[in-house]
Amino acid sequence: MKYTHVLIALSALAICSSCSSESEDLVVTMQTAQSMRSPKIIGVPEQASSPSILVKFDTAPTEHQLETLLGEDILTVERLFNSTPGKEELEAAYGLDCWYQVTIADTKDMEGAAEYLAAFDDINIVEYDADYECVESNVCIPVTAEQLAQSANGMSRASAELPFNDPFLVDQWHYINRGDVAVSPNVYKGADINVKDVWNTLTCGDPSIIVAVVDEGVKYNHPDLSGNMWVNEAEKSGKPGVDDDNNGYVDDIHGFNFVSGGEITWDKELDSGHGTHVAGTIAAVNNNNTGVAGVAGGSGKGDGVKIMSCQIFDNKRGGTTSVSVNAIKYAADNGASIISCSFGYPGGTFKSDGAYAKQCQAEIDVIRYFEASKNNDVLDGNIAIFASGNDGDPYATYPGALNDIISVSSFGPDCLPTYYTNYGPGCNIVAPGGEYYANPYNIKGMVLSTYPSEFGEGDYAYMQGTSMACPHVSGVAALGLAYAKKMGKTFTRTEFKELLLSSANDIDTRLNGSKYSGNKTIDLYPYRKMLGTGSIDAYLFCMQIEGIPCLQAENGKKQWLDVGAYFGTSAVNLTYLDVSISDDDYQSLGLVEKPYMQYGRLYVHPTKLGSGRIKITAVAGGSIVGGEDAIGGMVMTQEVSVISRSFKSKNGGWL
Repeated sequence: MKYTHVLIALSALAICSSCSSESEDLVVTMQTAQSMRSPKIIGVPEQASSPSILVKFDTAPTEHQLETLLGEDILTVERLFNSTPGKEELEAAYGLDCWYQVTIADTKDMEGAAEYLAAFDDINIVEYDADYECVESNVCIPVTAEQLAQSANGMSRASAELPFNDPFLVDQWHYINRGDVAVSPNVYKGADINVKDVWNTLTCGDPSIIVAVVDEGVKYNHPDLSGNMWVNEAEKSGKPGVDDDNNGYVDDIHGFNFVSGGEITWDKELDSGHGTHVAGTIAAVNNNNTGVAGVAGGSGKGDGVKIMSCQIFDNKRGGTTSVSVNAIKYAADNGASIISCSFGYPGGTFKSDGAYAKQCQAEIDVIRYFEASKNNDVLDGNIAIFASGNDGDPYATYPGALNDIISVSSFGPDCLPTYYTNYGPGCNIVAPGGEYYANPYNIKGMVLSTYPSEFGEGDYAYMQGTSMACPHVSGVAALGLAYAKKMGKTFTRTEFKELLLSSANDIDTRLNGSKYSGNKTIDLYPYRKMLGTGSIDAYLFCMQIEGIPCLQAENGKKQWLDVGAYFGTSAVNLTYLDVSISDDDYQSLGLVEKPYMQYGRLYVHPTKLGSGRIKITAVAGGSIVGGEDAIGGMVMTQEVSVISRSFKSKNGGWL
């Protein structure tokens, strides 16, 4: 799903200028008009069909200043953003109190209205209220009743290996990839987000963490989502048709529909179910013996993170700039710690942060405001996560391509980039997005999640896209916040983003030769060093949050792991007293024998894809521990985490 601007390209007209002198005159006229317009105006009128224009004053305007704008052509002037009590200072810091929405009488003279507004000395930005087109995932296949029964049978056979009883979990390779060729003939065991041991031993979520899905509406009464929906208690217990909590929105019980200005919807004729699918990946209720699992959906004990629906697409109508920015501000003001945004401008619309800022200042201001808001106990702010785009372009789309915003690319069950994913500059990390057009076509290679039953036999569907990769990272980020809260850890939002991006497995080692997908052969070499830090790893992220170092081992091999980074450069000369590991972690790694230390290296032989903590005790200063009867060294213990994967990168996971 993405925003699509309808832009007039003057260069395209220039190419045609040799056709006739009339074309030449047209180009000159348009270029002259463009060059003569006020530098305060950003965007072009062809972007907007809305009868409104956005303006930003130098400072928060007085009533008198607003009244001077009104006239025959200017019908209304209203604040673009609702002001939230207690956040006035932050709103002013990011200029949100200076933005106003102006309704004009004649939409045929957008340029004239923009020039009129730009002539006011106290207005410094005039921005067209861009009209966007909603574009869904290019493949969506609802699950049938027969498939549901088949998955339930498969779940019973795999129940010993899976942590929850959700029948479709067996088909969610993107969480736990067991190398099942039924998913894809080229399936790669371990091509997932490595979340199993996080669920088993660390955390499954926390209901105080709220993730806002800025997308189509989420089916809040879905049987696999309702338990993890955010609830505005004041509105739920209040009177219908009344803004009971005085936040400027009426009956916003689970979020708000910013397109219609009312109730959240998901089942209109031209809706796609996209928002519901994204929400399920983040936090479908786990271990409820129903449907699918969600990354941060809890353990079935009411401990999942909460989903807030911020609807910006409705029945094929796309949200304008004013719609999307209000949705993001609503998320900031009503408790969301993460926004999951599966939308963006078409590839190539902007090629730099500066170019984007010249067209979309209102979006930048509100994203900065969201990140600066503090809605949890862990961070000094919030986290914005975007899909990188499905154009197959060698750069990410904006807004996600902004240099301090997380943008997510996509890989398939073969642990290779999907044919549609954007990659390259602006793409920060990779997550499962699914792939249908492999050889042969297979729906199980896509991402399985929740879906409105109004569009199929059941409540679930397969989709693919960076739109599906993005909520995996949003879910992992939510798990990280939950675990940090559990551990009593705090971070700046910059530190947290850096930890998230560094919690990745090397994917470059896989990028050799070619693959067939999307009805074409794809050369994999151009993707090398173009997929950010690698593929997201939930367990590694939680270990980084806890401060426990991680060692990567290759599954099925005897090997020695260097612990010099944790015991110093003289690790080879230390005396090691003990190496211990719990029975659960021993089984998780499938160790053939107990690990031990020799010459500063840790010996392991894992036979399963898994994770485990190992405590290593050494003597610092001599070969014995000092005490009453002898002079000796100090006992030092380091706990390291060993992660067993299908391959081990030579550079430790960094690209």
